[in-house]
Amino acid sequence: MGAFIVIVLSVAAGIIACMIYICSRSARFPFIQRLSGGSIRAGKWISFAIYLAAGIILYLTMNLVNTAIVILHFGGFWLLSELIFWILRKNLHRRFREYLPGLCAILFTICYMTAAWYLCTHVWEKDYELESSRLKGDLRIVQFADSHVGATFHADGLLRYVHEINELHPDLVLITGDFVDDDTSREDMLGSCEALGALETKYGVFFSYGNHDKGYYREEARGWSSAGLYENLEKNHVTVLQDEAQLIDERFYVIGRADRSELSRGGTRQSPAELMDGLEQDLYRIVLDHQPVEYDAEAAAGANLVLSGHTHGGQFFPFNNIGVLTGEYDRSYGHERRGDTDFIVTSGISDWSLIFKTGCRSEYVVVDVHGT
Repeated sequence: MGAFIVIVLSVAAGIIACMIYICSRSARFPFIQRLSGGSIRAGKWISFAIYLAAGIILYLTMNLVNTAIVILHFGGFWLLSELIFWILRKNLHRRFREYLPGLCAILFTICYMTAAWYLCTHVWEKDYELESSRLKGDLRIVQFADSHVGATFHADGLLRYVHEINELHPDLVLITGDFVDDDTSREDMLGSCEALGALETKYGVFFSYGNHDKGYYREEARGWSSAGLYENLEKNHVTVLQDEAQLIDERFYVIGRADRSELSRGGTRQSPAELMDGLEQDLYRIVLDHQPVEYDAEAAAGANLVLSGHTHGGQFFPFNNIGVLTGEYDRSYGHERRGDTDFIVTSGISDWSLIFKTGCRSEYVVVDVHGT
């Protein structure tokens, strides 16, 4: 919670700084100078009124979080444009109209954020090919995480992706957390669980919790309970694994870890060694762990494939790997192999509250594991 408060305060300070900066620069626009009668101070207030109106429109169209993201990018692009034009002036020995950096910033922000919206709200298929001597035969896995149903699509949107996944003929579908969150309506929760019931697999659909699935708000505020989510997942033939392992077809295990957030909720979470103790050593082990942490411990415990989400691929360029650099998690995105263990982190099929991704794109994952 402390880190969250720091992030909120930092974003708020950044927005205030951006607004002060862009209003002071916008006061130099010719049409604002005409409106202000040449007064820079009045021009700043006119600029503020214009941007405030634009911000309200964005807020009503999107939400507060996405509006903040647009403002921060706008301020950053304006600053970058100022730097570029300063370099051009120094090297070309010519002057440019004072409003050109701002005009470029506006155009670039529109183009960039439109592309970011597209990357977030459209979903791609991401394929991996793996090999393991522990697996008898081949196995096709489809994994997705971070649907946060209601953020970029609702239950009917999830059903469309279910139909896409069925076309891939998966042996099993693995959902690695944050299927829903506090902003998911009861109707969407129920409809999305029903959509999962339409999945067609050989071995079934397995689910492990993320940090948002059990919610942070009171159940009365959400309109549904975590117990209700569990019941509706199971009702639609989704096997929920919480620090549990299930043997499939006598040739591989699916192991679902309790999310790390359980520790802050007063719950428990078994270590990888505890969770895999007693499992047959010569069988392939697939671990579902929402947050990509404890890689070394999972490898040492004998996991063969660990599937995670949570990071949203790092979300925004160039900050994709901040979580790794700060030690918050072991990997932001993609595939990594440590010893005999493959680790895959997906950027997620959707997003939490946000409708922009600039350092990655939304996806579901197809993993083809080739055994002996």
